[in-house]
Amino acid sequence: MVKRVNANVRTSGAKEQNKDNMAISAKGLRLLLVGLVVIVSGFILMAGGKSDSPDVFNWEMFNFTRMVAAPVLIIAGIVIEIVAIMRRPSGKRSE
Repeated sequence: MVKRVNANVRTSGAKEQNKDNMAISAKGLRLLLVGLVVIVSGFILMAGGKSDSPDVFNWEMFNFTRMVAAPVLIIAGIVIEIVAIMRRPSGKRSE
């Protein structure tokens, strides 16, 4: 008979090692979620402003919220996403 090596013993060390070398840290994941919330809030602020009647022009679509605040929020969310992806985890250095 051939003795079988327990596969769980060999892979458990690899799983622990992979947990330490995750591509993104918990703080980075939180930053990704914050960036997503900021982007979605920018799109929500940009929504609306349509006219009730197609014959009447509505100037509400050119207000400050839709023209300035919402795009700034969307760009800020994208910057937060880039920072969350590119930042190096703080306590560990790759060698």
